[in-house]
Parts: sequence; C-alpha cells; structure tokens
Amino acid sequence: MNALEYFNSHLKYERNPKIREAITQKFTEYLRRAEEIRAVLDEGIVVPAASGSYARVAARSKAKPKDGEGDFEGLHYAIVQEKPNVKWSDVAELESAKQALQEAHIMPVRFPHFFIGKRQPWRTFLLYGPPGAGKSYLAKAVATEAYSTFFSVSSSDIVSTRGHESDKLVSNLFRMARESKPSVIFIDEIECLSAPRGESNGVEAARCVITGILSQMKAAGTHDGKVLVLAAPHTPYSIDQDIRRRFDKCIYIPLLDSNARKHIFKVHLGDTPNNLTESEFESLARKTEGFSGSDIDVCVKDVLFEPIRKTQDAMFFVKTNEGLWVPCGPKEPGAVQTTMQELAAQGLAEKISPSPITRTDFDKVLARQKPTVSKSDIEVHERFTKEFGEEG
Repeated sequence: MNALEYFNSHLKYERNPKIREAITQKFTEYLRRAEEIRAVLDEGIVVPAASGSYARVAARSKAKPKDGEGDFEGLHYAIVQEKPNVKWSDVAELESAKQALQEAHIMPVRFPHFFIGKRQPWRTFLLYGPPGAGKSYLAKAVATEAYSTFFSVSSSDIVSTRGHESDKLVSNLFRMARESKPSVIFIDEIECLSAPRGESNGVEAARCVITGILSQMKAAGTHDGKVLVLAAPHTPYSIDQDIRRRFDKCIYIPLLDSNARKHIFKVHLGDTPNNLTESEFESLARKTEGFSGSDIDVCVKDVLFEPIRKTQDAMFFVKTNEGLWVPCGPKEPGAVQTTMQELAAQGLAEKISPSPITRTDFDKVLARQKPTVSKSDIEVHERFTKEFGEEG
C-alpha cells in the first residue's frame, strides 16, 4: 500500500497520457495483489501497524456491511482517513482563504451558538491554483484546527471504477464523514468527474458520479455545519459550469510570495540542526521565485540529506567536547584522518554526527532544481480568478 501511494502521487503530476496509462495499469495490478494479500491477512493473522502511519480505510471493517455494500470492500483503498496535525500557523499567507474557511468550519465547530437563524456557514469550496500551491495542506490545517477527521479521495480513483461501485464509493465516503463529524472531505482532481459539453469519452459515467456527489454536497449543509466539502481541480476550466456553480465559493490558492517562501523553508527545516541566519533565509526566498510549496518541500528534503552525504564521503573527522565525531577538513585543529566506516568498525557508530545544514547545502540543491509550475499555468489560473473566483 505504501508503494501504491507513490504511484498515486506520481499520477497527480504526470501529464504524458501514455505514461499515465502505463502507471495506471501497474497501479491496478499491484492494487489487486495487495487486496488479495489483505484478504489472507484478515483470516486471523495480526500485523502491527507501521509507527506513525495514518489510518487507511482499506482495512477491513468488522462491522456487518449494509445492504448493497458487500461488493464495495475492494474500493476502500481510494479513501484516506486521518487525523492530520497541520497547524494553522504552518500555512503561510492566504489570509482571505483562511478567514473564509474559519467561518465555514472552525467557528461552527467551536462556537455553534453563533450560527442561528439565517446566519449559516459556507459548506462547499472549490480551491484551485497551480500544482503544489498548498491546497491539500490548507485543507488539513482546517481539519486540525476544528478537531475534525480528514477524508481524502481522488476523483480519478472514483471514475476508474465500475459505475455502480463509484456510486457506492461516493455514498460511503459521505456516510463515514457524517458518522465521524466534525469532518472535512477533500476531493482532489474534481475535474475528472466532468468534461465540457461536446466531449463524449466517459462523460455519461462521470456525470452519474457527479450527480451523486452534488446530491451529497447539498445534504452536507444540513449537518450542523460540521461536514465541510473541499474540492481541488488541476485545471479549473475543465469543470462543467453547472458543477462550478454548486460550490459556495471558488478561492484561488496562488504560488507563495517571498515572505511565505521564507516561512515554508523554516517550517520544513523544523528543528534540524542548521546555522542559517535570517538574512540567508531571506536570500533563499528571493532565489526561489516561482517555486510552489511542494517545490520547496522537495528542496528541503533533498537538503536534509546533504550532511549525511558529506559524512559518508568525509576523509577527516574531529572529536567535539561532547565526544561526537564530526566530519571536517584536513586543516581543522584536531582533525583525524579516518572514515565513517572505520569509526563504525571501532564501535563508534552512535558517536558519529553529521554537520549542521548550511547555506552551501541549499545552494548545491537549488543548482539542480527548477520550479515545476510554468508561467502559462499561472496565467490560466489568474484568468479563471478574474472570471469566476476570488483571491485567497
């Protein structure tokens, strides 16, 4: 299932149709194998969950299925259920979007007595913007702040199944959300459920599914403001206008500005030892103009391994006052010519410590990394905002 998660992530950003088809075939094949193995495990073998992993609804329910749901078990892989831990402060900028989502879900959950009479919260949002801009990250932050269960499903998973199973998946998704409220439902690639009029490939099947989703979205507004539906398209113009109008708000999630990029660098670096100054963080923010939040995440993950790479390649180490062995240059006072492998062979593996992350580490990684969002992608989303949306 972990391997399938990598396949699914790749599919979100792969634009070559042939490659997408090849990956989808492999995904389907491995999914079938995984479900077969899971069926064997469910016969009584207990397997401990991986530490830190989130709950996946693919786990077989011990409860008796409702009528008509017996053949639905195999589709549970498409829904991810978790209790996220993304703090509101982790989300940089996007003040308008954050305020709207606070009014829609956080306030109704924490202060339900505020919403009386005609004052009812927003229930459905279309969050659009360049890939990696932070739409799902924002959705998880809302769920965290409102102590809600987070449900995530990709529309491409829904439409890839047989029609009757897709209907059941949609029904089961919203049923679980109601039973677990307060809850947030995040539907990725919502445009996969619709196509502009005139296109016929898969439209009828997709419309059957979207009818169910729209019906469930309308019903979500009757659950005390405790079921929030968020949808995110990759290409907003692909969404049918009838579907677009069903959303209470369409909010543009743009690329990060300089201050936000600096903030994201700090968030992803966390408490990892480093010697970067405030001015160096500002310099990194300027140097990554056009980078999405996802791009910065990838950059920092790569940088985190630079000290380990330098430790592996080091030919000299110095012993600190704390008794740790740190890689150094040959002219460093107290430098000893040795390698990581030799120190480990002496039983000092736990005493070897990578050096703190430096600005040089970031420069090395950024020299080979480029932004994944093109100017044309941004122009499309900005044009859509002028016509139908509002700034986040």
